[in-house]
Amino acid sequence: MPWIVLVIAGLFEVVWASAMKQSDGFTRLWPSVITVIAMFVSFGLLSWSMRVLPLGTAYMVWTGIGALGAFLFGIVMLGETASAMRLAAAGLILVGLVLMKLASS
Repeated sequence: MPWIVLVIAGLFEVVWASAMKQSDGFTRLWPSVITVIAMFVSFGLLSWSMRVLPLGTAYMVWTGIGALGAFLFGIVMLGETASAMRLAAAGLILVGLVLMKLASS
């Protein structure tokens, strides 16, 4: 169960990072509200999962999901560049997440 909660926390990190981008420096109300709410949910779920999972593992997985999710959101929804170098870097993050999970089993 802690792993499922951690993944959900990571997904909420993607939500708040994406909403923060849309908030235009917190000048737009609803994206700003979504950012703050998603942050609280994300941090709360991360905190809950850390009761069981090691700090380094939980934090790395949480930030990795957030980084990869925000990266993909930027490409798919915002038309950001998907160069070979950026894709390779994202692939390395993904490999790191998989290895961290395997090392924690």
